[in-house]
Amino acid sequence: MFAQSKNASYICNVIKQKNSYNTFKKSTNSMSLIIPRKYRRKLLPETTEVAIKMIKDTFQATLAQELNLRRVTAPLFLLTGTGLNDDLNGVEHAVSFTIDAMDSRKAEVVHSLAKWKRYKLGAYGIPPGYGLYTDMNAIRTFEDLDNLHSLYVDQWDWEKTIREEDRNISYLKDTVKKIYDSLRKVEHLVYERFPHITPTLPQEITFIYAEDLARQYPDLTPKERETEATRKYGAIFLIGIGGDLCDGKPHDGRAPDYDDWSTINEAGYAGLNGDILLWNHVLDIPFETSSMGIRVSPESLRHQLELRGCPEKASLTFHRMLLDGELPYTIGGGIGQSRLCMFLLHKAHIGEVQASIWPEQQIKECAAAGIELL
Repeated sequence: MFAQSKNASYICNVIKQKNSYNTFKKSTNSMSLIIPRKYRRKLLPETTEVAIKMIKDTFQATLAQELNLRRVTAPLFLLTGTGLNDDLNGVEHAVSFTIDAMDSRKAEVVHSLAKWKRYKLGAYGIPPGYGLYTDMNAIRTFEDLDNLHSLYVDQWDWEKTIREEDRNISYLKDTVKKIYDSLRKVEHLVYERFPHITPTLPQEITFIYAEDLARQYPDLTPKERETEATRKYGAIFLIGIGGDLCDGKPHDGRAPDYDDWSTINEAGYAGLNGDILLWNHVLDIPFETSSMGIRVSPESLRHQLELRGCPEKASLTFHRMLLDGELPYTIGGGIGQSRLCMFLLHKAHIGEVQASIWPEQQIKECAAAGIELL
């Protein structure tokens, strides 16, 4: 556990407001730290490490079996200018560096591997119905550091080859259900090993369209809509993230070149993607566990590049291959490893299951509340 420089200025305004979530929320500059009332850790740090390994080993094996995936080795960085790195919401900047042994060519640390995985599916010739997963590690310097967000990102990045006729909501929902079943199986395993950590996930996940939430709660922000829906159902898959809704704004940002958020699906809504959100009973907030979706077709890629005002990206290596029909149709996503461990072990801060860098003031506040960061 490392603290940032003491010279940095951290302004901590403690908002001692007792809200419906039964938490204290402390704001540190742009960061927002939630301190649950009467928080008590359920595992010692040494036992937590054992539990983390059990969760990671079991979940990736279960996921691989459910989705017919095989593990492949993933890169930590990629050459700049290939279009293989992900832009996430389309505005984040990657950590970059020059390579002395390659005439100072520029490389960048990955954000995630959505496009790289699709490229690999084509390179390996993996047929429809089968896919791959990786242990993806990334550095995201733009994240607000709080209970859920870290500079260091670790996730299972997975991708599966599909047929063109599989690009529909029914296939997307079936895949989400398999992932959710995997989550529940591992949650039950944690309960068997540590009976004082009781399961909280509902038996089934509920599917909701972002468009419907926007119409149901027109006066709420997107995050407030997520809170209402996730609190009500316990686990939801929110469909259609990236394109403009009835209010003229997207529910959340998505880059134009991996998820398909513009195609009109068979239910009459735009989008073939979404997020898995679980209700976190420790923090009393919606908890994003996975972002996933059916990937862009050549047609939807060109359309989304135009919508986002960046048609020039069509000339990048990855985009040219996709537009020329050289890459397979796919579905894929990412599932946060530390996020999942945090949720299943009923931890209050991602730093309890992951070693990273945190502001000194945040470390002190957590320690005072019995939250021990690694």
